[in-house]
Amino acid sequence: MTATPNDNARSEKSEKYARALVEAARQEGRANKDLVQWKHAMKFSFEVLETLSAMRNEDDLDLVSDVERAYNELLESEDETVSVTVTTAVPMDDDLRAKVRAKAEKELDAPIYLVERVEPSIIGGIILEAHGKRFDASVKAQLANIRKTLTSTSIGSDD
Repeated sequence: MTATPNDNARSEKSEKYARALVEAARQEGRANKDLVQWKHAMKFSFEVLETLSAMRNEDDLDLVSDVERAYNELLESEDETVSVTVTTAVPMDDDLRAKVRAKAEKELDAPIYLVERVEPSIIGGIILEAHGKRFDASVKAQLANIRKTLTSTSIGSDD
């Protein structure tokens, strides 16, 4: 199969972008980190990319965290759907996801949008976050509570 002029032009254009990105990333000492970010770039929606581009053009990238907070506040005040972040030690299967969704919708009396995070350091269990509140039923938290209880309990003699 022979390459067409369009294939060659596309390949050359892609290589130019890649070279520019590699050179810029190397100058900042983060070539590998930028590659990891690049692999996730296609997950961004058009509106997120456009907003980031506009913020960069206005030299406002330092506002990213503030925009996230304001965005979340707007959603919570104007949208019936509640964002619920679920953190587990391993990815949830469909059965657990359905149970978490049903329980959260019942407790919050609203439709929910699940944001799933995997954090192996919690060992097991689950952490739920919604409306700025956190419910931590992770094994890591349970072990920390046991450790705290054991270290705060004084064992002494009956003297």
